[in-house]
Amino acid sequence: MSIGPRKPVFYMGVLGIGFAVGGFLSALLERFLPQSSAKTFFTWTVAPSVGPVHLDLLVVNMTLGPIGVRVSLLAIIGVLLAYLVARSLF
Repeated sequence: MSIGPRKPVFYMGVLGIGFAVGGFLSALLERFLPQSSAKTFFTWTVAPSVGPVHLDLLVVNMTLGPIGVRVSLLAIIGVLLAYLVARSLF
């Protein structure tokens, strides 16, 4: 029962909610699971980063960074669950 093409705001919202839920689950499991291979598997993260980036525009001089993203398996699962729930609701 789709109502036409989805807007980019919808997809960005689903991504944001999914990453937030997945990050929360990952932090929760890191804190409460005992040391085991399951904890290592579910809380394994990739943290790419970029920076620092220096920008000199003669009038304004800025340095940004380093900027990083921490993505875990549970964050990806959270995105998939958020998409499935949003697709079934809308």
